[in-house]
Amino acid sequence: MARELEPYQNIERSIIKKFRKEIWRPFIEAVQRYELVNEGDKIAACISGGKDSMLMAKLMQELQRHSKVKFELVFLVMDPGYNEINRQKIESNAELLHIPITVFETDVFAVANTSEKNPCYLCARMRRGYLYSKAQELGCNKIALGHNRDDIIETFMMSLIFEARISTFQPVSFLEKKKLFSIRPLMYVPESDIKGYIRKNNLPIIKNPCPANGNTKRQEMKDLIKDLCRKYDNADTKIFNAI
Repeated sequence: MARELEPYQNIERSIIKKFRKEIWRPFIEAVQRYELVNEGDKIAACISGGKDSMLMAKLMQELQRHSKVKFELVFLVMDPGYNEINRQKIESNAELLHIPITVFETDVFAVANTSEKNPCYLCARMRRGYLYSKAQELGCNKIALGHNRDDIIETFMMSLIFEARISTFQPVSFLEKKKLFSIRPLMYVPESDIKGYIRKNNLPIIKNPCPANGNTKRQEMKDLIKDLCRKYDNADTKIFNAI
């Protein structure tokens, strides 16, 4: 009689089997094409608790398990001021996925919410700063971020329309001041496939706690891209391929 698998083992199996084409292969393609992971790296996989970062962390864990390239992982969770429910949900999800997280607390939400000029910019900047500093403190030479294919397209459109420049997230970026590389291993994975993976495995992911969520320039770009896709077949894929 076959031994019944643990929940985390079923989740791991679904990545390799059921979502192999949609998630695992695009992930591996990005890692290999841009040489995101090298021998001897110590990588901080940054987890916000959302769907993208939780999946990215699990993919990095699976890569470490199966790759011939030897590297270290730290699963880094910055608590910017989550409420108790969200904090517990992140911790329980990590336990369910067998991801050993390192949590550190900050005052990002408290400071950003007192800013009247540009709280979103301040929040993002502070979050990055704390993550970079903690990763550096832990001896990491790289941080892995959960930006997916849709994020790259949306950022491109935001830069084009609001800033009159051509720019978006890079697969690999070097942070000169921190002497860290940031990598984006989900860059080829569409958000819709990530949502499908989360639904299939019944993961109770936290929703974006930002009070401006759904009412931002990024949301405007999401809506614009949806409109373009309704009018023009595969418009999002064509934009991404052009990038």
